[in-house]
Amino acid sequence: MTTEAPYVALPMLRSRQLLDGPDRAPARAMLRAVGLGDDDFSKPLIGVANTWTNATPCNVHLRELGEAVCEGIREAGGTPLEFNTIVVSDGITMGTSGMRASLVSREVVADSIELMGHGYLFDGMVALSGCDKTIPGTVMALARLDRPSLMLYGGSIEPGRHNKIDLTIQDVFEAVGACAAGKITEAELDEIEKAACPGAGACGGQFTANTMATVFEGMGISPMGSGSVPATDPMKLEVARECGRISVNLVHTGITSRQIINKKSLENGIALAVATGGSTNAVLHLLAVAREAGIELTLEDFDRISAATPVLADMKPWGRFVATDLHAAGGVALIARRLHEVGLLDGDTPTVTGRSLAEEITQAEAFPGQQVVKTIADPVKNRGGLMTLRGNLAPDGCVLKVAGQERTRYEGPARVFDSEEAAFSAVQNGEVVAGDVVIIRCEGPRGGPGMREMLAVTAALAGSGLGSEVALLTDGRFSGATHGLMAGHAAPEAVEGGPIAALRDGDIVTFDLDEGSISVGLTDAEIEARIAAWVPPIKDVPSGVLKKYARLVSSADHGAVTTGEL
Repeated sequence: MTTEAPYVALPMLRSRQLLDGPDRAPARAMLRAVGLGDDDFSKPLIGVANTWTNATPCNVHLRELGEAVCEGIREAGGTPLEFNTIVVSDGITMGTSGMRASLVSREVVADSIELMGHGYLFDGMVALSGCDKTIPGTVMALARLDRPSLMLYGGSIEPGRHNKIDLTIQDVFEAVGACAAGKITEAELDEIEKAACPGAGACGGQFTANTMATVFEGMGISPMGSGSVPATDPMKLEVARECGRISVNLVHTGITSRQIINKKSLENGIALAVATGGSTNAVLHLLAVAREAGIELTLEDFDRISAATPVLADMKPWGRFVATDLHAAGGVALIARRLHEVGLLDGDTPTVTGRSLAEEITQAEAFPGQQVVKTIADPVKNRGGLMTLRGNLAPDGCVLKVAGQERTRYEGPARVFDSEEAAFSAVQNGEVVAGDVVIIRCEGPRGGPGMREMLAVTAALAGSGLGSEVALLTDGRFSGATHGLMAGHAAPEAVEGGPIAALRDGDIVTFDLDEGSISVGLTDAEIEARIAAWVPPIKDVPSGVLKKYARLVSSADHGAVTTGEL
C-alpha cells in the first residue's frame, strides 16, 4: 500500500479559484478561523468526506480514522478539510419503516459529497465509509466529481462469541425466527443479542459492506489491502494515514476517479463479488457507480462474469468464515491473484497507488494452513455466486444469490404480501409452510419507496427451519446476510406495472436456475388483465425526501439511481 508513483509538477489547482488573489481575502479570513494559515493556502486542498456517526458500530470509529487521514495529507504536503455526511444503518432499521431511508441515503451521501466537492473546489478527496450504503454512495460521488480521489473502508467488526461459536448480526436475526418457532428460549436470544457485536466495524460476514469493500479494492478506487484490515486492528490507523498521503500523490500525478473506474475495472469488481459469494446488493450498487461514471453496465455483464468465475471464498452467510478470517488468510489480494493467474481479472487496470492491479497483487500469498480461500482447481463452487432470472414474472430481470444454493428448480404456490411487515407477521405466526413461494411486492425503489431489504423475513424463515423449504420473490432487495432461494430486484416493480402485481395466492410459481427463468403458470393475457384490475395499496409515505425519491428513482435494473439517463 505504499505510494510509489513519481511526483510531477503540480497542475493548475482547482482550489486556486477559492484561495488566490486579493479578492479572495474574505474566504481566507473565514478559513483562518478554523485554523488554516498562509502555508496551508499554498498547498493542494483535500476534502475528507467522513461518514462518522455514533449511531451504528459500522461507522463509530471513523472520527479517529479521519484524523489519521488528515495527518497523512499534511505529511504529504496537502491541506485537509474534513466534513461529515449522513448514515442510515440497515441492521438497526431492518424490518421497520425506517428501512425505507436506507437506499435513499446512498443518494443523499453521494449528493452531499458532490456538493461539498463543487462548493469548496477541492483538488482531491478521500471518502471514509462504513455502513452498507455509505460505501457505494461515496464512490458514486467520486465518480461524478472525477477528481484525484479514493475511498477508505472503515473495516469489519470482529466476530462475537457464544457457546464457542463465532457470531455475526445474521445470527441475531435468525435467532429471532428460532425463538418465534420455539427452537430457542427468549433467554438464549438475549444471550446471542448481547454477544453478537463486540465493538466497532461493519457486519462481519461477506454481507453488503464487506462485499462492496472487496469490489472497490478490486476496482482500484481503494488501495489494495486497505479495506480488509479490521476496524479495531491497530494497523488501521496507519492504513488511514497512508490513504491521506496517497490522495496528495494523486493530485500530483493527475490520476482521477474516472481514469480508475472504467468498464474493465467494473468487471474486475464483479468478478471479486461473485468469487466471494457476495451480496446481491453489489449488482444494484455497481450499476449505480457505472451510471455515475458514464459507463454502460447491464445485468448481462453480471451473468457473463458470474458464469465464468468460481467461488473461492468460504464466507458467511452461507459458508464458514467471516471477514476477519479472510484478512488473516491473505485478504482480497489473494483471491484477486488467483483469479488473475487464470485470466479472470484484468491486471492492467490502474489503481489509486499509481500501480496496476497486477502489480498490487503480485506478492499476495496464502497464510499457511488457511482454509478460507480455495484454489482454482478446488473451488467452493464452480460458478459465481450471482444469477439473473428472467421470465413472465420479471421480464427485465431479478437477481438471485446462488452461492451455497444446491437446488436448481423450485415450484410452489404463491403466498402474496403487499408489504414486508405482512410477510414477517405471517412467518412469525406459522402461516407460511414448506413448499410455499413467498411474494413480497410494493417494496421496489418507487413502490416502497426506498426498496427495503427483506432480511427480517428471510432470517425469520431461516431461523424457523424454513430457509431451504420455501422460495421468495420480491421487488425489494436483500441484505447480504440473506441466504436461500431468494430472488430480489424484480423488474419492473409492482407499482410500475410489473407482472409481480398480477400474482394471487395459490398461483404456481417456478424458479428454474438451469434455464435462468422465473415464471408463473398464467398466460400473457391473464397477467395483463390482472394488472389492469389491480389497485396498489395506499401507503402513508411522509412528504419530503421519500416522495422526491419516488418521483426520480430509476428501476432496479438501472441501479435505482436518481440522476437520470446517461
